[in-house]
Amino acid sequence: MEEIPEVAYDLIELSEKPVTIIYDGAKNLAKNLIASDGSIGIRITSENFTRQLIRQFKKPVVSTSANVSGGPSPACFSEISEEIKSAVDYIVRYRQDDHTPAVPSSIIKLGSGGEVKIIRK
Repeated sequence: MEEIPEVAYDLIELSEKPVTIIYDGAKNLAKNLIASDGSIGIRITSENFTRQLIRQFKKPVVSTSANVSGGPSPACFSEISEEIKSAVDYIVRYRQDDHTPAVPSSIIKLGSGGEVKIIRK
């Protein structure tokens, strides 16, 4: 996508929960980040720890959900499977005792022709 549609800024600003926006025509990114249809999903986080991490890195962070593909998304740290935890190099000691369920993001696809498709509310 040559430029970000104005509606994307409105969606981010007006959303009452986390929002992931899928854009067509991803470019200048690592090939393993781009979906087979050429799209990329991007979330602007409002979570303070993650924002600080990004500020320190001075770069975006690439991540995925903490679940095996097709499995349920964990609502808190204690619900992350041992399979996932044992496969990573490091686990940040942050909010591990917090059992407040995470709110899954809305997922909205913005097509290059101006189409808006809600994938998940």
